[in-house]
Amino acid sequence: MKINRYSWKDMEKQEKELLFSRSETDIRDVQESVIKIIEDVKTGGDAALLSYNHKFDKTSLDMKLRVSTKEFEEAEALLSEKVKEALRYSIENVRRFHETQKPESMKMIEIQPGLLAGEKAMPIDSVGLYVPRGRGFFPSMLYMLAIPAVTAGVRRVCVVTPPDENGTVDPACLYAARLCKVHEVYKVGGAQAIAALAFGTESIVRVDKLCGPGSMYVSAAKRILYGQVDVGLPAGPSESIVIADGFANPEKVALDLMIEAEHGSDSAALLITDDPLLADRCESKIRELCAGLPEPRKTFVEDVMKGYGGIILTESLEQSAEIANQLATEHLQIQTREPFHALSLIRNAGEILLGENTPFSIANYSVGPNAVLPTGGNARTWSAVSVRDFIKYSSVIYSTESALKEMSPFVECLSDYEGFTTHGDALKKRRI
Repeated sequence: MKINRYSWKDMEKQEKELLFSRSETDIRDVQESVIKIIEDVKTGGDAALLSYNHKFDKTSLDMKLRVSTKEFEEAEALLSEKVKEALRYSIENVRRFHETQKPESMKMIEIQPGLLAGEKAMPIDSVGLYVPRGRGFFPSMLYMLAIPAVTAGVRRVCVVTPPDENGTVDPACLYAARLCKVHEVYKVGGAQAIAALAFGTESIVRVDKLCGPGSMYVSAAKRILYGQVDVGLPAGPSESIVIADGFANPEKVALDLMIEAEHGSDSAALLITDDPLLADRCESKIRELCAGLPEPRKTFVEDVMKGYGGIILTESLEQSAEIANQLATEHLQIQTREPFHALSLIRNAGEILLGENTPFSIANYSVGPNAVLPTGGNARTWSAVSVRDFIKYSSVIYSTESALKEMSPFVECLSDYEGFTTHGDALKKRRI
């Protein structure tokens, strides 16, 4: 098993650029084929969706795209009580966290006597949530997306997710959807699902905004359709970094490093450490732990460790943190002697988990903060999915006659300076 091993001070510029680009390179490679899929759906509607379902997911050409009430009921009956309890527990935690993000519906302040200004917070009318399936089932992804949308008050929330070859959706996803009060679920995935949400088809009414992670094809479709629809945060293949020092337990570091790596061969997982001995021990542990993994997870981890993953040796904790800031990863875990000190060095990360008792997996499922995070270095400017992603704000202004009179000379001066005649006339010619 090959595990990439880098010394930051000795790395060539090209090697560093490959780490920074990560799987974004793969996304660019599929854009041409994605453009064709989008055009097919735009012109062919449901027929195109059914054709692509048949091609990619081996479903029948006459399947119903929308999940029926009966399918929701059957899904609930199929699940064990243990799984349902885990979903209820996790959904409640995520809901509690996101309830704290709800803004005041209206807030006004007095700028000057008689001049009021503020913002009215209103939910987006409709959103489409993408829940992937290609490498497993993701009910956790469904509730991470649906809870903030429903909490925000979005009137129409619909989910698209790939079906299996029998034309059915994962029962846990359907159970989670019901718990989240989402009843509009469609059996379609990939770039074709993104196109359907953007343009609409006979069965799927277009939405105002998209949200959710997916494969490189989904990520490419969202980029191409930017401008046609709000495509939400950039959420592509999974990526993670563990920053560790000599204090860390090698086995725990190895275990946690493999969490995001098992998502797929196009994931990224890096250990950044200033301790060569820890690097050696972690490398040995990764080999040992990986050998016991079932397929396809074993292959995914192996591919990541020789692809967009591995170990970077640095000269100090400060350098480790700065590399993490440059990479601006989706998931960042800190296993150091003083994790809160290391936290003070971090500027860019989708989420930051502190200490050896906070593996990525608990944040992915059950803690409460959202696990749908920006990828591809976009944590420099983007944040985790939240209620705020499904809220828009309208400025609200009210002025009394006296406040208008007080302000008019300044507005007239600036409108004259910029050459906007009617701007000034609206004030000059309305004087009593």
